[in-house]
Amino acid sequence: MAKHGKKYVESAKLIDSEAFYEPAEAVELVKKAATAKFDETVEVAVRLGVDPRKQDQAVRGVVVLPHGTGKTQRVLVFAKGDKAKEAEAAGADYVGDQDMINKIQQGWFEFDVCVATPDMMSEVGKLGRLLGGKGLMPNPKAGTVTFDVSKAVQEIKAGKIEYRLDKAGQIHAPIGKVSFDAVKLNENLKALIDALNRAKPAAAKGVYLKGIAVSSTMGPSARVNTATFR
Repeated sequence: MAKHGKKYVESAKLIDSEAFYEPAEAVELVKKAATAKFDETVEVAVRLGVDPRKQDQAVRGVVVLPHGTGKTQRVLVFAKGDKAKEAEAAGADYVGDQDMINKIQQGWFEFDVCVATPDMMSEVGKLGRLLGGKGLMPNPKAGTVTFDVSKAVQEIKAGKIEYRLDKAGQIHAPIGKVSFDAVKLNENLKALIDALNRAKPAAAKGVYLKGIAVSSTMGPSARVNTATFR
């Protein structure tokens, strides 16, 4: 069993591990329990009533958090010609085609999100092992393979996040920073859960939202009353 430091133990006393809190209260408690010297990320873990082994019960998608994540995303766009100019105008940090592919093959990864126009994917696909291993491969389902590069870049910069069911049947996602006020964190949490409810697979049976917990990077978690979101 993992051992925790004195600060964590003291913080944990603020939260009843057996209780289920309303979303706003859970967020407030997580903020109070965060004691790290850096601005911790507030994270959500959602346990879904689906079978992650079955393709027809996969849950994956994107959502633009109304108040962003508090993290500045460095965006790389693979595009040529007018689409490259469009990406630059939209605020992409890096734009290119074969030159960027060469840099990545040489070990360069100074970016957080990749966007590619469909005509570039035959070349970008060659980076599958390099980008895929880091979760950076552009994907149509995530809206990162598109000719509308301007919209894609603007949404990412505005706080778009991707969520994906893991092998344990859970979704993990950031909803902001401890420095955010509780109202903004609560609205980001609601936006995420609303998106997950919309993404419920038709094949899912029984209770869909089985558990929601909110925590900071280094702090204890608070369990949320899932009935609030049903």
